[in-house]
Amino acid sequence: MTKKLEDLFNLEESKKKEPPPKKEVVKDHAEVRSLDDSYKAVAEITRDLPAIRELEEVDDRELDNLAVKAEQAYDDLMDLGMNVEVRYAGRIFEVAGTMMKNAIDAKAAKIDKRLKAVDLQLKKYKIDKDTPEEGDGVINGQGYVITDRNELLKKLSQKS
Repeated sequence: MTKKLEDLFNLEESKKKEPPPKKEVVKDHAEVRSLDDSYKAVAEITRDLPAIRELEEVDDRELDNLAVKAEQAYDDLMDLGMNVEVRYAGRIFEVAGTMMKNAIDAKAAKIDKRLKAVDLQLKKYKIDKDTPEEGDGVINGQGYVITDRNELLKKLSQKS
């Protein structure tokens, strides 16, 4: 029996299972420091960059809600698949897998949106840095300075 069936019929737990001890992931001190440094660097970059207002309108809560609903549907379908006949369980597990894929896609879309926002902020920062602020006539770039016809005639007359 599953936990949900026991709760539904108010039955005592038939077997008390102790959860297996959790393995702690021990990270190397250098790895932890480098992660902390990279998080600080990303926070510094995003703090210094100008904010893009259009991307703030898209709400992260929508994607979070979709992910939570898909995970809940996955859990429900897995419980149901364990409690039905074997011939019907295959299709239920297939749909449960689809729900988990939907949850992963929603979280991936949220991460992609954040990465695109940072990328756009970096591009905007670069464009703002490369454009002249006061219109002093100096344009950053590569090329040749070409003078007008009168300047060329003056230089030729001075040579001869």
